[in-house]
Amino acid sequence: MSHPQQGEGGRRGRDETEEERADRMWQELIQEVRVAQMGVQILFGFLLTVVFTSKYAELSDADQKIYIVTVVLGACATGALIGPVSLHRLVSGRRVKPQAVRWASRLTMLGLLLLFATTTASLLLILRVATDDGFVPYLVAGVVVWYLLCWFALPMWTRHRHTAP
Repeated sequence: MSHPQQGEGGRRGRDETEEERADRMWQELIQEVRVAQMGVQILFGFLLTVVFTSKYAELSDADQKIYIVTVVLGACATGALIGPVSLHRLVSGRRVKPQAVRWASRLTMLGLLLLFATTTASLLLILRVATDDGFVPYLVAGVVVWYLLCWFALPMWTRHRHTAP
């Protein structure tokens, strides 16, 4: 008797061919990327406008450096999260969808890590400008822990807890 998660031929999960699985995974990935793209594009667009405000000239050197790092992180996150679309378009019809899905998934994870860094740096900058209180690093650290829990710890725990050996 086969394992409950194993199909014919030793395949895990659904009874689908490699191409069917790649098609399904591609659709799921694109839906996920759309959510992340929306967030990074709104954040990045906002960041791009800051330098053109009068408030920017009033920022300390440290805050201007945080801003520059944040903008570069946002640009990199945008590139990584749009990358799967370009990848798909350039390899479409070449019969490499399983490989394209793997690379698109890697780009998406990289994009999420860069989005994590961008939102953290943005929060740090905004709170430093909004207040000069010493609690800012602690507040940012608390949000970072929250991001880590929501974006990585919970998914990894779920993966570990509910994946058959």
